[in-house]
Amino acid sequence: MLALTRRKGEALVVNNNIEITVLEIRGDQIKIGISAPKEVPIYRKEVYLQIQEENKAAMASGKAEKLKDIF
Repeated sequence: MLALTRRKGEALVVNNNIEITVLEIRGDQIKIGISAPKEVPIYRKEVYLQIQEENKAAMASGKAEKLKDIF
C-alpha cells in the first residue's frame, strides 16, 4: 500500500486519468473528490464488497448459467 500525505486542495493522479482531490478535512473525516472517465466505476469499499458477494451468490445458484442460455 502506498501512503501519501495530502492537504486540503491537494490532489493525486492515478493511471493518468483519475484525479483524487482532498476537498475538506473535519476532525477525523475527510471529504474527497474523484474525477474519472464515466466508464470507470467508483464504489465505496463496503458497497463494492457487497456487490462481489452478490455476484458470487448468483454464480453459485446457477441463475447466471440460465441467463447465459437465453442469450
